[in-house]
Amino acid sequence: MSKRTLYTIIAALIVVGIYVYEAYLKQEEQLEIVNKGAQAKTLTNEFFLPTSTTNQLVHHEGYSLSYSEAHEQAEWVAYELKKTQLSYNDFDRPYFEIDQAVKTGAASWKNYKNSGYDRGHLCPAADRRYSQKAYDETFLTSNISPQKHDFNSGIWNTLEQKVRYWAKKYDGVFVVTGGVLKGTMKTIGNEHVSVPNQFYKIVFDYNNGTPKVIAFLLPHKNSKEPLHNFVVSVDFLEDLTGIDFFSELDDAIENEIEASDSYRNWRF
Repeated sequence: MSKRTLYTIIAALIVVGIYVYEAYLKQEEQLEIVNKGAQAKTLTNEFFLPTSTTNQLVHHEGYSLSYSEAHEQAEWVAYELKKTQLSYNDFDRPYFEIDQAVKTGAASWKNYKNSGYDRGHLCPAADRRYSQKAYDETFLTSNISPQKHDFNSGIWNTLEQKVRYWAKKYDGVFVVTGGVLKGTMKTIGNEHVSVPNQFYKIVFDYNNGTPKVIAFLLPHKNSKEPLHNFVVSVDFLEDLTGIDFFSELDDAIENEIEASDSYRNWRF
């Protein structure tokens, strides 16, 4: 074997070794991100988190989620919105990024390109304006679902504004929201992201010693109807989604608030 051939082989082995080492480091970095995302953060009220039907919980600084690989989006996103967190900071809008904390791999934002659907936030960016980091987190792809533009900017936006109104009025609320990932759904993109036919939002007020809850189920289309026309019970949503929303509450309280579909205790 000539020296030239030997040097070529050695050089090739070095290149392969560097590639394998870099791949190993990348894998370790990814594992660290996933493990970090599996740990609840201080701003996430873990006591009120729903069950995960997918066994894939991810915690970010400002919200938690249960990711559904089958539908390439969260089955629910949950977060606490305190009065002190309401802010009008005008942060620059970042690009959407793939959520590296999702173990099975979150869908790419590219699935939405030219799909005709908005990248609809589940935890709204406007609910996380108290810090740049919290705001930027809402642009992770695990926090979005395909939404028609007139729905996203219409009745869905109206409901999000109402949640902020209640957070201010009741000194904070806990919110659980997502698309109903059941039945026959259209999909978009190469990763076949499901397009929910309905979206839900649950708002829980627990600050004054008398817990109360209000839940909404909205068809995936814009509407001029008043929000209270879309109020349902949490029990109804549990039957529809298969998710247990407030399992950690005392059974008597849980049974009472989840059975109610009244909006009389909430100011519209």
